[in-house]
Amino acid sequence: MGERILQLQPLTADAFAPFGTVVDLAKIEAVSINEGYTLKFANLFPLDCTHEGGRVAVHFYRSTARTPPLKLRGMERHPLGSQAFWPLHQRPYVVVVAPPSEEIDESAIKGFITSGQQAIQYHRGTWHHYQISLDEDSEFIVLDRAGPGNNCDEVELSNPLTIVL
Repeated sequence: MGERILQLQPLTADAFAPFGTVVDLAKIEAVSINEGYTLKFANLFPLDCTHEGGRVAVHFYRSTARTPPLKLRGMERHPLGSQAFWPLHQRPYVVVVAPPSEEIDESAIKGFITSGQQAIQYHRGTWHHYQISLDEDSEFIVLDRAGPGNNCDEVELSNPLTIVL
């Protein structure tokens, strides 16, 4: 097979719906609490982490910035729980996904670039590449499943993908 190019598209809730949920930080509604000194943004992701005895775990990730074009060689999925990424900086990052399934359909891989004000959650079993920071190193709070069982399947792509902006 020849080189495969994956053109990124803007991340929208509709385009990402088969893979998970998008929370646009610039558009979500808040409730004023604590005598008006705090805005509460509630129930943002429908976390799915209790399958087979799992529980929600909170992680902190720091991702090194990369500059396209980029070669993607592998993907992973979490069959026992969803996974959410909440950026701590307002910087665009790349999201690469394929539909949830037992085996990855490489022809269905899609690439998105966030606005920098979007958090994402992958549905349980969605194939994805790890987050790719652009411009500067970026940090994320990650909500994930912890517990018994193997919750990470990794595959090597039959032919690497090149990511372009």
